[in-house]
Amino acid sequence: MATLLPPPKQDGTSLAPAVNLPANVSREGLEALVNKLSSQGEEPVPFSFHVKLREDKNALPGAPTQVVISKSIEVDILGHPTGDFTTEDVIVIHCSPQSVFRVRPATRCSSTLSGHSSPILCASFSPTGNLLATGSGDTNARLWDLNTETPSHVLSGHKGWVLCVEWEAMERELATGGHDGHVRLWDPKTGTPIGDALKGHSKHIMSLAWEPIHINATSPRLASSSKDGTVRVWSTLTRRTEYTLGGHSASVNLVKWGGGGGKKGVLYTASSDRTVRIWDAEAGRPLHTLKEHAHWVTTLTLNTDFVLRTGPFDHTGRKPTSDEEAQARYDALLRTTPELLISGSDDHTLFLWSLFPSSSPTSAGVLQQSITKPVARLTGHQRQISHVVFSPDGKLVASAAWDNSVRLWEGRTGKFVATLRGHVGAVYRLAWSADSRLLVSASKDSTLKIWDLKTYKIKNDLPGHTDEVYCVDFVADKVVSGGRDRTVKIWKN
Repeated sequence: MATLLPPPKQDGTSLAPAVNLPANVSREGLEALVNKLSSQGEEPVPFSFHVKLREDKNALPGAPTQVVISKSIEVDILGHPTGDFTTEDVIVIHCSPQSVFRVRPATRCSSTLSGHSSPILCASFSPTGNLLATGSGDTNARLWDLNTETPSHVLSGHKGWVLCVEWEAMERELATGGHDGHVRLWDPKTGTPIGDALKGHSKHIMSLAWEPIHINATSPRLASSSKDGTVRVWSTLTRRTEYTLGGHSASVNLVKWGGGGGKKGVLYTASSDRTVRIWDAEAGRPLHTLKEHAHWVTTLTLNTDFVLRTGPFDHTGRKPTSDEEAQARYDALLRTTPELLISGSDDHTLFLWSLFPSSSPTSAGVLQQSITKPVARLTGHQRQISHVVFSPDGKLVASAAWDNSVRLWEGRTGKFVATLRGHVGAVYRLAWSADSRLLVSASKDSTLKIWDLKTYKIKNDLPGHTDEVYCVDFVADKVVSGGRDRTVKIWKN
């Protein structure tokens, strides 16, 4: 017999007193037990279970800190090579509810689409997953229809490389930013430009971010960050700059428009001046400057990224009945956690920040010394961080680096979970599946890899590109990638 604590709820409170269970109870049995204990008379919810390993001072750096129960307690916990647990121990099992839908992992390349005449630098799915936008060094952006897997429109107008593409969350507009310092807006249905270019930046556009739909559903504004050290916020109605954020002393590598903070949300900007700045999006008032990094800050992620990006569209793909649905999806996430930010830098580290702890009821009792001090420092990568991204449910964070590895961290605490090794070149980009169960990585080694987050091993290796893969995105059960070989590849199950 193994003595067990029943799995605690998401927020760490236990569901029931300690109970004795046979050690050979399967994972499905545990799931049935938890559903019985926490029944609200709903459909049974799928759960994942894990046990934290004891802290071992002699453990190798990068060894996993928790064990996922995939078969039974006997096999996974008592039979674990560390020998941490015996049948006499009280074992605390942590559980977290999983999505009610499941994404199938891609196993094959279903289409290879050529059209771009230079490397593909960026790719992004539309919020419904029907269209794909890609930007390339050939000065064009292209739209692809994902249902038929065919080219749909060529968006030509930029005079230099198209460095970023960003969808408005209701899929009414697409914004592209170029090496020519121009931002352009397009109608994705017809592939025609909406007016002329938005001009004002003196150097190339590094990143774009739309105002969240739940804040402004009718005509969301657009923020663009540039190598000239400024961020401009454009009104899509007047096509003029509403205000410019000057404050960074070097290139602004990334801008994110979060829903936290004030009435109009907040802007998060990451720069090569080693700082991350937070601005009130209503009039561009500076709120905080985060100065912990020792080198360029190149990547940011919010735990609300996925909800903000998909707006009112959920996994069922049905048409939203009202604009309020985007607000409802955002609020549902904030009920369990405040809006969290993770920044990644060329100093090989990441920081986890909680800048608006009062925005969520769960963090009311948590004492934080200072908002501008990080909640956690995430160390372990040996080279520059190339990309960091929260899982859609906000429970995990994945970071990719030039040290050929991907690392997983706990989304709320920043604690290290595991290292995913397998790439033989720098890992450039990551993308999560909508159910947070699969992670795909794109690398310099010309492959994509889909990772199994139960075993922390490769689930599927997707070779096929003939050169470095610069961008990847995951929608429904399709993965799309593009890179230096100038082709878009669509992968599916």
